[in-house]
Amino acid sequence: MQRPNHRLSSRAMAFVLAGGRGSRLRELTDMRAKPAVYFGGKTRIIDFALSNALNSGIRKMAIATQYKAHSLIRHCQRGWSFFRAERNEYLDILPASQRVSENHWYEGTADAVFQNIDIIDSYDVDYVIILAGDHIYKMDYEVMLREHVESGADVTVGCLTVPRAEAVAFGVMDVEASGRITAFLEKPADPPAMPGEPTKALASMGIYVFKWSFLRQMLVEDAAAPSSSRDFGSDIIPHIVTHGTAMAHKFEDSCVRHRSDAPVYWRDVGTLDAFWRANIDLTDFDPDLDLWDKDWPIWTYSESVPPAKFIHNEEARRGLAVSSLVSGGCIISGTEVRNSLLFTGVHTNSWSTLDEVVALPYCVVGRHARLTRAIIDHGVHIPEGLVVGEDPIADAKWFRVSEGGVTLITKGMMDRYNAAQ
Repeated sequence: MQRPNHRLSSRAMAFVLAGGRGSRLRELTDMRAKPAVYFGGKTRIIDFALSNALNSGIRKMAIATQYKAHSLIRHCQRGWSFFRAERNEYLDILPASQRVSENHWYEGTADAVFQNIDIIDSYDVDYVIILAGDHIYKMDYEVMLREHVESGADVTVGCLTVPRAEAVAFGVMDVEASGRITAFLEKPADPPAMPGEPTKALASMGIYVFKWSFLRQMLVEDAAAPSSSRDFGSDIIPHIVTHGTAMAHKFEDSCVRHRSDAPVYWRDVGTLDAFWRANIDLTDFDPDLDLWDKDWPIWTYSESVPPAKFIHNEEARRGLAVSSLVSGGCIISGTEVRNSLLFTGVHTNSWSTLDEVVALPYCVVGRHARLTRAIIDHGVHIPEGLVVGEDPIADAKWFRVSEGGVTLITKGMMDRYNAAQ
């Protein structure tokens, strides 16, 4: 749907940084980049940044990829191929391709943009929004764009309001009452408080708005500086804070909520525990993240699959799901599913139980299996009678057990387990 041309978003492009592995997700990112990790039953993590841009009225996007990008590229080609060049709409996928030299891959977030300057020039845009492709949230970028233009800033940084005790894990903004950033501190031991909020701090979301002509010049200068690490958070933003004007934009001012009293929702699902928790939270009666909101939908690739099917109705062999999300193509055959999230095509067999399980697409759960507090990777076959989540020491012998007691099961782990039986 075309937006009115007076929106700033019609003069902007979104540049999504999606090259990172996300190593804290351990084996879940062995075969895919973090932005390509599944989330919420049918989407991928990157769909949130792209959907936010689309819903905000942005019709020019680029995605920079690097680490094991095939899964991500294939998803974007299948699910995001509806842009039409004749309507001045574009979505370009920009793998690291040695465009500067034969041994020069993307060396940092700023370098990923610098190496594609000519492509961005061809978009003929006034503004560029730099986005991280690995967070879960809903945000209207038009609000942040307008704030940036009205302030006259060189850069506007999207910021989360977090307790000071938690801010030690973020890049933190020290700001004046006007919102001007006076210092950018990376994971400070003593985070500076917000003006008038002594217990809270402003943490960077990795979202930046620039006028393209200004950012272009900054990138050229940064690429020529031998001491630079070619990174927005380490180099570009601190330089602007010192020598220019950087403003903070509070996420709560542009967060899209399904009701007026809903809490601000932003999640970095970068650890197994955070990933599992964010998915399981969607099974709540009224989850903080509303995937049913037609006014701000999360677009994705939707497979053509039949509806979910529940079969058998005998004592101890009843196909049922309680407080769970069950995606299309699933067959729940004589299985009890509770507080779980099942992605497309999951097939469970008789007399098995799933409790607080995140099952990625096309898993198969054998008969009499009992799974609790687990993540099952794409295509894993759980053998008959396997018990997981009741004895962490036994689980850790074959599978990955997180600090929070969540068990990850991948194909490689399952192969080793089966070979030893």
